[in-house]
Amino acid sequence: MTTLYQAAKPAGLLPLSMAIASALLALAQPVQAQSLVELYESARAFDATYQSAKLQYDANLAKADQAKAGILPTAGVSAGASRTGFQNTAPVTDRSFSTQNAAITATQPLYRPGNWAAYEQGLRQVTLARAQLDAAEQDLVVRTSQAYFDVLAAQDTLTFVIAQKTAVAEQLASAKRNFEVGTSTITDTREAQARYDLVIAQEIAAENDLRVKKIALDQLVGKPESQPKGLLVPVVLPAVVPADANAWVLQSEAVHPSIRQAQSGLEIAELEVKKAEAGHKPTLDATASYSVQRNPAGTVTTNPITFRTNTSNVGLLLNVPLFAGFATQNRVRETLFLKDKAQSDLEGARRTVAQSTRTAYFGVLSGQGQVKALEAAELSSQSALDANKLGYQVGVRINIDVLNSQSQLFQTKRDLAQARYNVLLGGLRLKQANGSLTPDDLRPINALLAR
Repeated sequence: MTTLYQAAKPAGLLPLSMAIASALLALAQPVQAQSLVELYESARAFDATYQSAKLQYDANLAKADQAKAGILPTAGVSAGASRTGFQNTAPVTDRSFSTQNAAITATQPLYRPGNWAAYEQGLRQVTLARAQLDAAEQDLVVRTSQAYFDVLAAQDTLTFVIAQKTAVAEQLASAKRNFEVGTSTITDTREAQARYDLVIAQEIAAENDLRVKKIALDQLVGKPESQPKGLLVPVVLPAVVPADANAWVLQSEAVHPSIRQAQSGLEIAELEVKKAEAGHKPTLDATASYSVQRNPAGTVTTNPITFRTNTSNVGLLLNVPLFAGFATQNRVRETLFLKDKAQSDLEGARRTVAQSTRTAYFGVLSGQGQVKALEAAELSSQSALDANKLGYQVGVRINIDVLNSQSQLFQTKRDLAQARYNVLLGGLRLKQANGSLTPDDLRPINALLAR
């Protein structure tokens, strides 16, 4: 019996638990901890996915500006020099001469409907690129928040497991004492020992989960050993405003990046039709040129007189397409089909956003209901544990009743903490679902964190 007690005694493990708890408390000090907004700003400057999206946005802006060249004038300067040798037998002529020339030309499109359509497409590409960047920014907000609360949830789990281990260890010691004095059976001791061993396994898993979650957060924000601030408890979770799913869906029509991208895609497709139809239309350009040719030693016909020729030209250039082997007609048909496809894509985006928004909205409402239910369950579980402890002391409850009550209480505490995080994340996901999420939406959550 003594051997069993010594083997089960958690004397070497309790100091480890206290050390882990002390370490968690040290990491949670306000001096070292970072808020959600602080870690988001770090992620915004470090995350490779967002930086890639930002650079792609800058490249898209530069590409869109290229389309403006089709409606602006073009000008060029050319210059050259050559030397010519000339021999003739009758009459005998053997001489050489040089020629120098320079010219400047300019062209201004006057009527080029295809170029104007391309220019307007460039403007739509800017809108499209902005929507893509907004989507990447919203994704970063959610990913940072998810990683932030994953670490807090893992910390809570480890804290509750450590607390449960301490409580089970006390119950194990009590069962051993009662068995030694003959007031309980060996079954109580073995049940407590089995529960204690299970909690040790849970503690190991919780420690590893916390380690993995912190690595993920560090990689996202680019900070080694980042430590998020904990959520204040008790906490009043923000309500969903407006409290109407349809209002959230209506708002998404104007702001959601996916809808904006699809709308820009439709407008670009319509302009592509205009570009294709422009293949049937004439083009008109204004042209101007000025050239100078100089022969320092004359030519064969002006030997050896130096002369210079200046030529200027101003005019209009009209080009009327007549027949291109049906290429233009088939190009128009192609763009019309692509325009219809873009219209279908837009409608599909609207339906997807509406469904996602409603799902996210009711998910937040469900989460808020779960929080209230778990808060009530926490109080009930605590009362049940107190009652079972008292019943065990007076002999009307057995050890397993107390152990089950302890497990239920700590499980409820863990579920409650996770539910609160899920509600806060759900609020962000709801705004992402309807496209209104911005980094400023992190500030109300920041206000709920420990100072």
